[in-house]
Amino acid sequence: MQTSIGEPLFLRACRQKPATSTPVWFMRQAGRYMPEYRKIREKHTLLEICKTPELATFVTLLPVNSLGVDAAILFADLLLPLEALGIPFHFAEGEGPVIDKPISSSNDVKGIQLDAVEEKLGYVLTAILHVKQALEGTVPLIGFAGAPFTLASYLIEGGHSNTFLKTKQFMVHEPEAWHDLMDKITRITKEYLLAQIEAGADAVQLFDSWVGALTPDDYRHFVLPYSSAILRDVAKTKAPALHFGTGTAGMLDAIRDAGGDVVGIDWRIPLNKAWKVIGYEKGIQGNLDPALLFAPQPYLKKQVESILEKAEGRPGHIFNLGHGILPGTPVDNVKYVVACVKEYQPSPVGGLHRE
Repeated sequence: MQTSIGEPLFLRACRQKPATSTPVWFMRQAGRYMPEYRKIREKHTLLEICKTPELATFVTLLPVNSLGVDAAILFADLLLPLEALGIPFHFAEGEGPVIDKPISSSNDVKGIQLDAVEEKLGYVLTAILHVKQALEGTVPLIGFAGAPFTLASYLIEGGHSNTFLKTKQFMVHEPEAWHDLMDKITRITKEYLLAQIEAGADAVQLFDSWVGALTPDDYRHFVLPYSSAILRDVAKTKAPALHFGTGTAGMLDAIRDAGGDVVGIDWRIPLNKAWKVIGYEKGIQGNLDPALLFAPQPYLKKQVESILEKAEGRPGHIFNLGHGILPGTPVDNVKYVVACVKEYQPSPVGGLHRE
């Protein structure tokens, strides 16, 4: 949606400019909860959709057209950059991503070779071009990548983990190999995000989905320098950067220090408390619990309004979930949240409604 003064609401919030209302979009806003997406998945695998620009474009546009959100996010997968690292992976039915040969030693890390992003991931850049043409400037397009720790954890664990024990052990028992691995992932991730921006992405989000498994001290020592290196280079472009993780309530000051124009938070901390820690010089994104999208609409509305009230009308708030939309979520409730956000009229404290 465009504001009355021409710049999209989402980009105005990223830059902490006053706007007529709070922008809203959802992580995983195109996914298994949508009937149209499930029909496509009956014929195509997840990777087939990602690697076919026409399909990725169609799926990316689904929520823009049906929900009325204020931003599109490119349909892709966090693990795609592994192709540029020469690391094979696949998706097991009902089990999620599987790394065919997990990293377990320094020799495994030394064997990783970096290929050109445009060569290995050109289909993602083509999809961005197609989406931008289809959007015709109606809403901004968000590109994204998985942050180095999250990708490293998949590589070491061999897939998703509840404890991240192998990752933590590798980090402290093989520190040189860990830093070598993180450096390689950082280089390819940086190239990947900059290529997305060059192809037309209006903003990018760095997903550190599993970083909340770490202590704040370990985050600062083993992770922060690498995420910071990526976000520092993105800051040299005109595209805003959003930095998101889950379980980060105890390390938001460190997440802030790593960089980004907007910090994404989950539902485990009230938005006003999180913003105070992060600092009002940055924007904030969040933070409805995805499970609440299954709640009765009167209760859901109260929760949405509670979050908006905590933002206190300050410029820089982007309404979102604290993580992605869950499978089985009622589509009508997702639409209802969009309507609630757009209808909400706060008493401006920090400049909402004012130029």
